[in-house]
Amino acid sequence: MRQVADWLRALGLGQYGQAFAENGIDIEVLPELTDRDLEQLGIPLGHRRKMLHAITALDAAASGRREAGDASAEADMAERRQLTLLFCDIVGSTALSTRLDPEDLRLAYRAYRDGCARVVDRYDGIIAQLLGDGVLVYFGYPRAHEDDAERAVRAGLDIAAAIGWLKVPGGRQVQVRVGIATGLVVVGDLTGPGSVQKQAVVGATAHLADRLQARAKPGTVVVDAPTRRLLGEVFQLRALDDMASKDLAEPIEAWTVVSEAASESRFDTARAHGLTNFVGREPETRLIEERWQLARRGEGQVLLISGEAGIGKSRLAAWLSERIAAQPHTRLRHQCSPHQAMSAYYPIIQQLKHAAGFHADDSVAAKLDKMEAMLALSAANVMEVAPLFAALLSLPSEDRYPPLGFGAAERWRQLLVALLDQLEGLARKNPVLLVFEDVQWADANSLELIGLMSKRVARLPVLALITYRPEFEPPWDELRHIIRLTLAPLDRVSARAMIDSLSADVRLPDEVTEQILAKADGVPLFIEELTKAVLESGQTDAARRERLDGELPPLTIPVTLQNTLMARLDRFAHVKEIAEIAALIGREFPYDLLHAVAGCDRETLDDALAQLEAAQLLSHTGVPPHAHYRFQHALVQEAAYESMLKVRRQLLHRRIADTLCTRFPAVADTEPELVARHLTEAGLTDAATEWWSKAGR
Repeated sequence: MRQVADWLRALGLGQYGQAFAENGIDIEVLPELTDRDLEQLGIPLGHRRKMLHAITALDAAASGRREAGDASAEADMAERRQLTLLFCDIVGSTALSTRLDPEDLRLAYRAYRDGCARVVDRYDGIIAQLLGDGVLVYFGYPRAHEDDAERAVRAGLDIAAAIGWLKVPGGRQVQVRVGIATGLVVVGDLTGPGSVQKQAVVGATAHLADRLQARAKPGTVVVDAPTRRLLGEVFQLRALDDMASKDLAEPIEAWTVVSEAASESRFDTARAHGLTNFVGREPETRLIEERWQLARRGEGQVLLISGEAGIGKSRLAAWLSERIAAQPHTRLRHQCSPHQAMSAYYPIIQQLKHAAGFHADDSVAAKLDKMEAMLALSAANVMEVAPLFAALLSLPSEDRYPPLGFGAAERWRQLLVALLDQLEGLARKNPVLLVFEDVQWADANSLELIGLMSKRVARLPVLALITYRPEFEPPWDELRHIIRLTLAPLDRVSARAMIDSLSADVRLPDEVTEQILAKADGVPLFIEELTKAVLESGQTDAARRERLDGELPPLTIPVTLQNTLMARLDRFAHVKEIAEIAALIGREFPYDLLHAVAGCDRETLDDALAQLEAAQLLSHTGVPPHAHYRFQHALVQEAAYESMLKVRRQLLHRRIADTLCTRFPAVADTEPELVARHLTEAGLTDAATEWWSKAGR
């Protein structure tokens, strides 16, 4: 059912998820739906048409897989992916099996696996294999998330905590060990029929996760170096001695997860070692500074800042914080979380806890004291509103405050009033910088509060910065003091300045700098990670001079960007095959060639391209069938290309070459190097040599 819900959300029709679930419509039933079926579900005509087009695309994708499968059946059913794998095992399971009656052991294993399943589902992983008392979990397949490593660690910690409550007959407590590793694998239907084989992985990563698990102490989580890098500073880690073995080429670094690090935002944890120098964005910074000055004079302002992941939304907010650091003001910073999108008032609660200075080892009484001290900064009636805030923060307070004396609905209404009054009370003392980051992940209650705050600030010395990604549409009224700001990629001059700042005193070869500029497309996150990857690999001008051939290897996608890029593609799983075929043609591709190679009808192709363009993965010029399309980012094209198995790439490259020769002979004659390139990638050396000769002539 979750696959169907994801499919509906990708179409922008997530509101029908419950109706599909209630009628038992899963991914196998989906292709059989008719217009009449959808009408009986109460779906309007326009939405029915959109669904039916997408279902046709699913059928076309399946047909394409069957066709390619004539040469290699397993090729289309598997992918090359960077996955974070979690391996969990019960401590002392052998001894446990000798002590327990088999029936009791079965019940214990069921409770253990059910506990693991609940946690894994919460973080959108999948349990791929059950190996005795071992559980292998994938994060990043079939749908990638930019924070899969973080999800895996949170799941590991939660599993260890949940299973720690499990006891077996005789009072013995059950404990687990968890190992987590990240790396490139081939995943999918690799070895034939069977539910386990359909999600099998090939690669060293699963074995490494198992070894790390064996290294962990009971109740702890151990991670490898790639996972540690992806985590940034989200968690506090303690280094372990390197793992060495006769079957390992070199020792493996490992770390134990100690605890979650205290931080106000995801941006801070990812940039704990310092911010890169701020470059470009002159029009944006002028606008923000103007709005801050208006807010300081009592003309409250709201800036809705949108942009794709890594474009610099949080960096812009950080710039303003640095800019006004010496000015009297109060900053209220709220971070929404993809893991807590259904938790009421989550960003509000976290901000209040941070503002009050809560510590994990504080007693309830100490936390209530700190909460009252925080409220005293903005409210004259502390004891009246304290019970409301205590309830919000889940602090038992019956011994300190009288009962509220009204129902839940009235309690939440009064809480909204109290939160708005708190903002106004703070603003009466100093101008307020109110920041809400990543509101595409905000829960409904928080969105309601943000809307009320956006209206209230119009007459207060408050500047509200609200950041979100393009797929989110702000539900608030557009008022005179509410302004939208969409961040575009950096221009070439600013992008080069950022590379120079990151490389500092190390000179990069001009061709490497050009590769970074071409692949990053002005996205600051891409620029930063590509430049760091180059520096870590030693691709400097000095290194080139030391090489006899004077050459440097081409840039590859850094580990830190793999999940971010695949997450964008996986959101459109039902049309991803169109993106993959397009990626094989090239970063730029003509509509008519893609249509001929994809083998689907025009209506299906148009719908797929429209969805990819709406997601800002593609752009186009002209009108089909004479239109030309282009991947917005070279790295997105490369990620789509690299996710395909080599055998499938070869099959499709051959199909593209054949299509150019048979359907577009004029193109083949005038640009024989295109045919030659696809034949080369298809592994057809003799034919490729002939076409390269034509290109040479």
